[in-house]
Amino acid sequence: MKKAVVLLSAMALAASTWAVEVGKPAPDFTGTDINGKTIHLSDYKDKIVVIESYNQDCPYCHNQYKTGAMQALQRDLRAKGVVWLLVDSVNPKNMSYRTPEQARKEMAAEKMDVTAWIDDSSGQIGRLYDMKTTPDMYVINQEGILVYHGAIDNKPDPFHNPRSADNYVRDAVNALLAGKPIQVSETKPYGCSVKYAD
Repeated sequence: MKKAVVLLSAMALAASTWAVEVGKPAPDFTGTDINGKTIHLSDYKDKIVVIESYNQDCPYCHNQYKTGAMQALQRDLRAKGVVWLLVDSVNPKNMSYRTPEQARKEMAAEKMDVTAWIDDSSGQIGRLYDMKTTPDMYVINQEGILVYHGAIDNKPDPFHNPRSADNYVRDAVNALLAGKPIQVSETKPYGCSVKYAD
């Protein structure tokens, strides 16, 4: 009985150690982008960082890109000095997996304006951040604190016009830039489940 209690306590401690939490420092990570460059979250100290969990084959993600809303948001925020990291955690055995070459073509075809597309096919970053859906969005402030986590907007369906929705990421970033409090810091992410390896 004592062993079971110790094991459960250790598991709870490990979970709390790795779980991301709004208002606390965002865990650092290391990944490789689709051009082979090593990316560390800590490379972007003193900058606002947006992290997007991505899978274009998910209708919810696809809708954001098909309408051009996600690219417009990327351009707008990147022009303001924001770092945008796209994290693709689809495992290589899944039909939605993109090789680096396929990802580079998709990035160009979709006219994405991101700082880096990170190949997280191991699922290491996705699991570290407890990414559950595509999209699943994170905003980190200039001090490295996670200040927003959740849905991209307030219309959780794959057919809406994202431009008519309240975009939580835009709201959070604009509040940071204006030195104002973030009104909505956490929402329930919506979309397809992340296709991690079993």
